[in-house]
Amino acid sequence: MIKVMIVGQKWLAEQLLKLCASMEGIDVVMVSAPHIDDRTAVLANNLLIPVMTHGKTLLAEDVPNGIDIMLMAHAHCFINDDARAKVKHGAVGYHPSLLPAYKGKTAIADAFVAGETLTGGSLYQLDDGWDTGLVIDQASVTISSDDTIKSLWQGKLAPLGLELFERYLKEMK
Repeated sequence: MIKVMIVGQKWLAEQLLKLCASMEGIDVVMVSAPHIDDRTAVLANNLLIPVMTHGKTLLAEDVPNGIDIMLMAHAHCFINDDARAKVKHGAVGYHPSLLPAYKGKTAIADAFVAGETLTGGSLYQLDDGWDTGLVIDQASVTISSDDTIKSLWQGKLAPLGLELFERYLKEMK
């Protein structure tokens, strides 16, 4: 049984929680969201999974013992070294760009404004930087002429993140 902690918010973290809850051999033991009323926290409460809220940094004392992997989905908090070290396989996050290109919170807008016709998503091992860790998996999507920043995220990049997480978890099992 793989013991998972999910850190994140909104649609992507909620869908990741649904995915993990549906997968045999995955046990979500904790969810951390920025607000108790976030849709991910609400779902976790409904599934009787413990929920905590986090600020700008997640510390080792915020991480339960015995976690195999921490999954970061639309998380905008820093996971410090002690917290990552407490987790058997560290923390893995999704970023909506083909890292190392377009790091940070404005990655989608930056690619869009730059006139890119191809972007994608990256699953990566978190380290001490922002979006700088070892890339584990990537996939690309086309930016079409009728895309907007919102449609690119909602229609392509967020679902791609879920696909990359699913592939990672299946390989981990």
